[in-house]
Amino acid sequence: MFTAIFGSVEAGVIYALMALGVYLSFRILDFPDLTVDGSFVTGAAVAAVLIVKGFNPVIATIAALFAGVLAGLLTGILHTKGKINPLLSGILMMIALYSINLRIMGKSNVPLLQEDTVMTQINDFWSKLGIDAGIESLFNTIGLSGFVPRTWGILIVMLALTLFVKLAIDWFMKTDLGLAIRATGDNETMIRSFSANTDFLKTLGLGLSNGLVALSGALIAQYGGFSDVGMGIGMIVIGLASVIIGEAVFGTKSIMRATLAVVGGAILYRIIVTLALRVQFLETGDMKLITACIVIIALVIPKLLDSQRDRKRKRKRLMEAKKSQSSVEKSGEHLAAIKSDF
Repeated sequence: MFTAIFGSVEAGVIYALMALGVYLSFRILDFPDLTVDGSFVTGAAVAAVLIVKGFNPVIATIAALFAGVLAGLLTGILHTKGKINPLLSGILMMIALYSINLRIMGKSNVPLLQEDTVMTQINDFWSKLGIDAGIESLFNTIGLSGFVPRTWGILIVMLALTLFVKLAIDWFMKTDLGLAIRATGDNETMIRSFSANTDFLKTLGLGLSNGLVALSGALIAQYGGFSDVGMGIGMIVIGLASVIIGEAVFGTKSIMRATLAVVGGAILYRIIVTLALRVQFLETGDMKLITACIVIIALVIPKLLDSQRDRKRKRKRLMEAKKSQSSVEKSGEHLAAIKSDF
């Protein structure tokens, strides 16, 4: 059980990069961008092909990030310059990317198990440090020898990368350009009245969003050992589930807290899915159904709780109004009794 949860946390940290990208488009820009399903695979395809051709895995991963940025920019151009509906522009780009990804890979699946990837480099570097041996001895001392993962390197390095990206987003959203992007998502008409180029801001935001999604796709391909043309199906739902779960659990009072909630939500989502798949009547093929159920629950429960709190507040105000009314009536009766004495 511990090993399975550990693996889900590892994957959740990498998927958190994709969730941060979804957060930028859906929450910051208020743009329903379905390009995510395609740009996730684009990142995986570009990284996989470059790695197979002998490029350095780090360079291949960076190239995948820029490929995702390009996909996001094209979606923004379709919407802003082509005047296409936001939802439709994302769908069109997602469909186009399916064929583009096949062109990039040359086939539907590119294996990476025999290749040198970012993950293998992390494992090699981490094994030289000897930290895993120290952690293993610590677990053995406290009697938890059966719960020690093979290596902690990928988790710690990916967590550091994700936190770095999270802090970079926090910083960027406080700059003038970041504030302009946030204002565009909140009230496009208002920010346009200040002579801001909202078309540029939207396109830039979508580029950054899909760049993070493609980066996550590239890392997931190297983590799983393959790139597949169908690995992005339903990715937008997973991203939304991570955002919604994180917001429900951790709150969204500030940008820093919201981005942290997204990272936490991505990890919680993977843990929930892992625990759900351990139920006997559920199979691996039910993962999309589980995702849909998680999103439905995450959407419905907060609204039910809010409505329950509203009813409690209304009842409280009604009781206070009745008490004040009864006190006024009693004071009136007391005044009438005093007058009768005279």
